[in-house]
Amino acid sequence: MTVDNKQKQTGLLSSFIEYFYGNFVVLLLGFVSLPLITRVLPTDEYGRTSMFTSAVSIIYIFAILGLDQSYIRFYFKEGVDKKTLILQCLKYPVILILVLSAVYAFFSGLFNTFLFGESSPDITLLVIAYTVTSVFERFLFLNIRMEQNGKLYSNLNILSKVLYIAFIFLFVYLIGRDFKVVLYALTLPLVIVTAGLFIRYFFVRHREKHTAHDLTERELLLYGIPFVPILLMEWLLSSMDKWSIKIFNGFSETGVYSSAMQIMTILLTVKITYVAFWSPIAMKKYENESEESCKAFFKDTFDKVQFLCMSAAFLLTLFRSLIVLILGEDYREAVRVIPYLSLMPVLSILFEMTGQGVKFTGRLKYFNYASAAAIICNLIGNTLLVPRLCGTGAALATAVTYIVYFFIGTYYSKKCYPVDYRLKGLIMSLILYTVFASYATFFQNAPVFVLLGAGTFIIHLIINRDIMKDLIISLKGIIKQFKER
Repeated sequence: MTVDNKQKQTGLLSSFIEYFYGNFVVLLLGFVSLPLITRVLPTDEYGRTSMFTSAVSIIYIFAILGLDQSYIRFYFKEGVDKKTLILQCLKYPVILILVLSAVYAFFSGLFNTFLFGESSPDITLLVIAYTVTSVFERFLFLNIRMEQNGKLYSNLNILSKVLYIAFIFLFVYLIGRDFKVVLYALTLPLVIVTAGLFIRYFFVRHREKHTAHDLTERELLLYGIPFVPILLMEWLLSSMDKWSIKIFNGFSETGVYSSAMQIMTILLTVKITYVAFWSPIAMKKYENESEESCKAFFKDTFDKVQFLCMSAAFLLTLFRSLIVLILGEDYREAVRVIPYLSLMPVLSILFEMTGQGVKFTGRLKYFNYASAAAIICNLIGNTLLVPRLCGTGAALATAVTYIVYFFIGTYYSKKCYPVDYRLKGLIMSLILYTVFASYATFFQNAPVFVLLGAGTFIIHLIINRDIMKDLIISLKGIIKQFKER
């Protein structure tokens, strides 16, 4: 690696740390809030909370029309007025979310009973408040991301999580061991933080006059709408396992599975951080730098990220028993689903990198091909495995699904924008991890578990030794920068 490339990688890691420090704190707070919830709520009540996130996500997908992706795509394009762009992107989602909220309110009795097993006005209000607010929050947070204001992004995430924990304490005191505790704790911080973002945006941008540009709403919609089926398919991928368990095994098993999934969600904090950091950087480089420079950068960054992600999966499974201890006695069975589920955040992060080629070229139909194959795989897997293996079956189906999704999506993305990602190292580490995860899931011999885990992890480190050296050099550069400051 040249001196110039080393400096770029050091600067990149330093910038990532600005995004990550806040989400690292959020991750730590997640390990406070999760046991707080699982020790307060019985497994069946916790199972109902996962239906809330599933419901609000589907409403949001239909309302947003993929225009958040249009905002990212055209933000750095020459001649685009950024204030006009955000107003154009918000117009139709605001109209649609109000219409969809009205429909939900009208049929609230039917929807709430189906989702939660009961209905009340406050449940309806919480669903509507969350979905309406999430549209505004999405674009206001995107504005911060595109400005690459990592410190503000991190601080807002910390504030949101602190409020979430505070509202859990408050509503446990007010309404007791009821799933609506989590609904209130999710919705109210979102409303408060979004209100703060509105005020911030007004004071930062109110003096700027938004001017007309050549980019039309039709062009934004043409780019954004193809993302709707992609997001719907991703929603199916992330929800089908929970729905299968609910149908075949009931709310209690759903609660146990969701607690393990919540650990993955905490780890997906890393993904959210990385996507927030990576998407604007990738798009900016594609628009402003040479193709040769971009491809070398993407290849080198992928090597480092895949090594770190797979290392995290090994360590998470090795120490899964310690992690599950925090959940409480009723949720100890979650230990059996963690090994396979760990592949979900890993492959999600990696596909955010390898899938950029489809976004660059706008050939979004390839995402649909990958998603369709993954959904068929997931549907078959859940149908065959969940009735017999419960949450373990759902976790196995999810792992296979994300493997299929990653490799098919990466294949098509490389056709759109060829980058010579070194996938052989990833495949070797993935095979090693799958062997270890399978033993960890289906067998209980502790000494063999530890020896197999340590052995496969060491082989993984040996395979990626050159990447480790580059990472150490980059980290030394960051430490040197901080000392100089």
